[in-house]
Order: sequence, then structure tokens, then C-alpha cells
Amino acid sequence: MEFLRSHLSRVRIPEPTSRVYKEECCISFDTPRSEGGLFVDMNTFLAFGKELVSWNYEKTGNPVYLHIKETQVASSEDRPSKKPTRLGVGVDGGFENNEPVYEQSYHLVILPDFLILPFPSVELPEKVRLAVDAVISSVGAEKKEQIAAWTADTKFISKHAMELKQLDNGVIILPSGWKCEKCDKTGNLWLNLTDGSILCGRKNWDGTGGNNHAVNHYTETKYPLAVKLGTITDDLNAADVYSYDEDASVSDPLLAQHLQHFGIDFSSLKKTEMTTAERELDINTNFDWNRIQESGEDIEPLCGPGYTGLVNLGNSCYLAATMQVVLSTRGFYSRYYIDQSLRVAFNNAPADPTLDLNTQLSKLAHGLLSGKYSLPDSQNTDDGKISDTAKQQSISPRMFKSVIAANHPEFSTMRQQDALEFFLHLIDQVETINMGNHLSDPSRSFKFGIEERLQCPSGKVAYNRRYDYILSLNIPLEKATNKNEWEKFKKLKAEKDASGGKLAPDEIVRPRVPLIDCLDYFAAPEEVHDFYSSELNARTTAIKKAGLTSFPDYLVLHMRKFVLEEGWVPKKLDVYIDAPDSIDISHMRSKGFQPGEELLPDNASVEDDGVTADETIVSQLSSMGFPYLHCQKAAVNTSNAGVEDAMNWLLSHMNDPDIDEPISKAKGSIQNVDPSKVSTLMQFGFDEEIARNALLASGGDIERATEWIFNPDSAVSTNMQTSSSSSRNEVDAPLPDGTGKYRIVGFVSHIGTSTHCGHYVAHIYKNSKWSIFNDDKVGVSKNPPIDMGYLYFYERIDS
Repeated sequence: MEFLRSHLSRVRIPEPTSRVYKEECCISFDTPRSEGGLFVDMNTFLAFGKELVSWNYEKTGNPVYLHIKETQVASSEDRPSKKPTRLGVGVDGGFENNEPVYEQSYHLVILPDFLILPFPSVELPEKVRLAVDAVISSVGAEKKEQIAAWTADTKFISKHAMELKQLDNGVIILPSGWKCEKCDKTGNLWLNLTDGSILCGRKNWDGTGGNNHAVNHYTETKYPLAVKLGTITDDLNAADVYSYDEDASVSDPLLAQHLQHFGIDFSSLKKTEMTTAERELDINTNFDWNRIQESGEDIEPLCGPGYTGLVNLGNSCYLAATMQVVLSTRGFYSRYYIDQSLRVAFNNAPADPTLDLNTQLSKLAHGLLSGKYSLPDSQNTDDGKISDTAKQQSISPRMFKSVIAANHPEFSTMRQQDALEFFLHLIDQVETINMGNHLSDPSRSFKFGIEERLQCPSGKVAYNRRYDYILSLNIPLEKATNKNEWEKFKKLKAEKDASGGKLAPDEIVRPRVPLIDCLDYFAAPEEVHDFYSSELNARTTAIKKAGLTSFPDYLVLHMRKFVLEEGWVPKKLDVYIDAPDSIDISHMRSKGFQPGEELLPDNASVEDDGVTADETIVSQLSSMGFPYLHCQKAAVNTSNAGVEDAMNWLLSHMNDPDIDEPISKAKGSIQNVDPSKVSTLMQFGFDEEIARNALLASGGDIERATEWIFNPDSAVSTNMQTSSSSSRNEVDAPLPDGTGKYRIVGFVSHIGTSTHCGHYVAHIYKNSKWSIFNDDKVGVSKNPPIDMGYLYFYERIDS
């Protein structure tokens, strides 16, 4: 006890604003339920597992810790699961946790000798008692940073509700027997609260649902509010009211009055239809995710190193699927697991390692790859198969999600996100924290150059070059290998829709497009209309051809399954991609500026970068809510190829550090480099980016550019623009490069009507077999749905 009194100065009483960690170790996934329990530093309030707490003592000298141990209490009975009626966890009518009950025990531990003192104890100094009581009673930082219940967004009152104009057209709605006025649908019907029209709802991605007559009626009339028939009862708050103008489920405080206008006595009506929230819940709990989850298969569970699942934090499958594949690649595997131990990561971390991305990446990598937390769950069946409800004892990526999503308006929420956008955000953050040390930067294994060659009718050419981490591919449906069967299916579907019939599952035919055709479509020449030719001083049609300037260690292919139809309506292409085990894209390597070619002249009267944005493209993008400058950059960087290309570029570069800088500053210098001089330096063995930067720094003089390459600090200065992620004095290292031969090592598949809803699953090829990573379910994949990929990961083969 005297030893404890001598260290009272190292004990702090947490304030209400203090971040107290008591549920998980900050550098491992140990918890109070782990064998050694958890140790909370009574000075910093950081938590450590038993094997790691000594590291903290050696680093900080803090000797006093609260030891928390949770022990499972035997359950007297098995409680049957109830079907949830609310989108919530641990709330009345919501999801039941059905988790075992644990009892907590507490002790004070004094390091370095692990001297144990009982708690509670009247013999403890008052300051210690107050500090421990405050820690125990505080809400853990882990819980403060998460949403405790997964609930649907709170409905807001529609701006149209209070002053809704209702037509006095004599329409009276009967209490039953409803049918769509435009077709024979008798379910999923919506009553327009302005004119009393009864019309069917939206068509789902799989062909079910309505025929879009209700939303089409809004497009024609602009009557904004509708209520779903079958959801109206005496509890009007539970009725499903939708605002087409606000594109959301809303609240209508005057719903009783609006229903009475059409003679509806809501007190006598019974519930016969699901609300939108209930349908979402039903999809999440009962939907047959079919092939991407390999539903119905007896999947052999996998445990051990590299086969650890990730707990779903609530719509976090996009993060889980992406990280499983990324951490299986050589660069990330080596950087954050093989080459960096947890101790090294902790010693290099700032005072609070929970806020350090480098530390949390190492923590996640060691958690997933070490096998320490990959243990079979007791719910597995006797024959060793994974049951429908069985889950692996997995790890929760809560701290990693908190730090990778910090200050990001979307990833910091509990909503579903696009796996592609998350991958690009992750790569950007990893590149930033490894700034100045390209040898340790695993993001470079995905980085490659793209070159676009544009030729106008004058015969002169222009080159645009950029760097990217993904190759985004359009899907040419005209290349479908089952075109005849698909055309027959479309006719059958049209007949069924017209008659109100439904398609049987075995009647559905989806087009199959070879991945090779998608790659060839990217590399094929295409026309660029309204291209401004500085040679002709007029707009004309140019021919654009794209190629890669380097072949990365890992080629990530993004399939553009979500497109915009006429009227800017998003649509998902219901298509299969025949992705082969290996591909050869050697023919896609760009040739660069060639002898005999003549460059288009600079045009100072246009913009500093020699390219002007097509105002038609810019205005259409800006009308969708994107900043005007961003729209200009999107048009310029896609050579005014069209709205779709500009939008795809914009969505992929919204987080670029130089996105808000003027076009002339961010891009102008690129156009002022003579490609023939770049080619000359590249013949000497220099990387294209190095050659370009050197020529910019030396005013285009090859001899001075060579001097700059070998001694950039003493060479001439440059006014070239560098992003915040590369604004260092060192010369950028050459990008990884090699042959154009690749083999598939993983893919992320998605099911749902948009990338921001539905579900993501990863499949990875390792140890000579395919494995499925479905959140916390990990097992051998018997039928990997390779043709349903959204993101494909190919590894370069260097023989």
C-alpha cells in the first residue's frame, strides 16, 4: 500500500470529457474477456492486454493500472430468438443480442512487479478510490464513438405537409379492394395525397415491386406526398409517408386531415403492408443474398492465420470486405505485419495510439493475420460445418474505423458506403502517413500511370497523363456472349410486365460480358466531340486512345455496374462479368510521344493549361450539386469526353488534396513539357514522372534536368504544382512496373440497388483455394461467384 501511496501523483481522476478506454486494448484486440483481462492506465486511461501492458510501463513509467476481468455466467436456459420489428439493437422490439452474461471483477495492479491490490477496499487512498470509481462508471470512449443502436434515420416533417394543396375532385377511397390505376398491381400501392390517385411503387433491382407508376405520376404532376396503402392504421405515426420531392420517408402531422379529404376512416383500417423501414429490415434479415454469400452451401469453416473475420459494426461490410483483400496483398502484409511488430508500432506512436493510423493499421493487420483471434465459435455444428447462424469469434475494427474515418463526412457515419470510395480513401491516407519514404509505402503497389493520346483532324496530337490506383471499366453489353438468350428474355419480361405476371427465378437471364472485352473497350479509340483544337482554333471531333504507362504490382479493376439513365436516374446493370483466372494486358501499354508526331500548339488565349472545360458538361455536373471548380476540373481531366466520364473522374478524385486549387495552377505545368524530351530522359532509364518534374524544374533543358535528377536540392527551383501528399524535396521514386500478365487473387462483390446499400462480401484466393470473408463468417468457398465482382484484384506475374 505504501508503494501505491508513493505513486499517487501518477494517478488521475478522469474528467467528464476524458477519453476512457476500458473495453479493448489500444494496440491489440484483447478485451476484459480475454484470458489475461484488460489493464487501464490510471494516468492516461488507455487500455492494454496483459502481454502488452509492460510496454506501456516502459514507455511512460506509469505504474498504476485498474485490472478488469469479465467471466461468463452460466445461462440457465436457451432463449428462442424473436423476429425483430424495429431497426434497433437492444431496444424494445429490436434485435436481441442473445449474448452471454458476464460478471466483472476489479483489482489494482502495480507494475513492474504486478503487485495486486483488491478493489473495492477502504484501505485504498481516497484519490485512488475516486479515480477507479470514475473509470468504472464512465462511458467508455469506444462506445462514445459508435452509435449504440442501429436504427433507421429519424423521419423529418415534410416541407409540403403543412400547406399541402388537395384537389376537390370528388375522389373517395374505399377501405379495401385497391388496384393500381395504370396496371393490375394490387400490392405496394401508394395514395397520392393531392389528387387521390392510387398507383404502384418503384420496381426493385431484381424485377419485383411495382412498375414505377407512382413516381412517374409525380414526375408528370409534381404532386409531392404519397402514403402507402396497407400501412395506415389508428397509429398514424407508423404510416409510411413518402415525399418524392425530398426523396425520403417523411412525417405528415396533418395526415389524418389529408386522409379524411378522401373519405378514409383510418381508425378502422388494418395493417397489411410493410413500411419502407420494415421492408429494409426484412431484406437485411431474410433476403436471399444468393450467390455472393454462397447461401445454402455447407461451408467448411476456416480458422488460423489469415482467416480471421471482422465483426459488422452496423453497415460496415464495405470496410470489412475491402480490408480483408487489401491486407492479403504483399505490400500491406509486409508493411503492417511482417516488417512492423506491434511493439515497434506502439513505440513509434504518439501519446494516444488510438488516434494514429499507422498503429491502428498494424493492430488490424496483426489481428487479422496472426490467427490469435481466429477461433471457432461454439455455435458451429457437430459435423464441423458453419450453420446459418454460426459466426467465427472475430475482431471488431472499431478503433481502425474511427481513425480512418476521422473528419470524413460519410465514412464516419454508420451508413453503408461504396467499397470503391473507401478503397481510394484508404490508399490516400496510407500514402500520406508514409510520405517521404516510398520504400515503406504499400499504396504504391496499386499506383500506375494512364496516358491519353488525342489527335485532332489536323493530324497533330496532345497527351494527357495522370496517376491512378484503380482502372474503372465500362461494361459493353453489346459484347454479351449470350446475346440471343438475353434478347429473348427481355421480350418475355416485357410480356410479363404488360400482363402483370411474374418471372420465375429460372426464367431470368442476365447478360454475360467477358472481362477482356471491358479492357479492350477501355483501350479502344473513341471519338471526343466538341474537342477544342488549338491548331484549328475551333471545336472539332478528336480521336482519343488510352493506355497505361506502367503496370502496378496489383491491378484493381472497378466494374461500372451503376450508370445514369436518361434524366439522371441511377440504374444498376444486372450483368455477369466473366473474369478469367489470368489476363495479359501487355498490349495496353502506352507508347508515348512518337517520332514524326507533332504536338498541338499551346493556346494562351484559352487557359493556362491549354485546355478549356466544356461548359455543357460543367453546367450539367454543377446542377447536380458539385462545386463549379470541381466540375471544370472533371471536364478538363477527361478531355471533355462527356458527362459520364467527367462524373466518374469527379467521384474518384473528390478527396484529392489539390481539388480546390485553380486549374491553371493544378494542371497547367503538365501541358508545358515537351513529350520528346520526356521520352529522351526515359530512354536513359528515368521514370516518366521524374523526367517530367526535372524538365519542369529546368525550364525544359535536358542537361540541367539531368543535373536536377541527381541533385534536386542544389538544382534550379521550379514553380510546378505538387499536392500536399507529395510536397517533399526528394524525387518521386519510380513506380512499380513489370510484365502485363496478371492472375486474380481476390474480388469484392456487391448486391443491392446502389453502392450505398445492400451488402459487400470478399473472396480471396490463398493457399491454393478460394475463401469467403463475409463479415465474421470465414470459410472455404465452394462456388466463388467470380462473375459477380464489383472490384477485382489482380496480382502481376513476374516470371
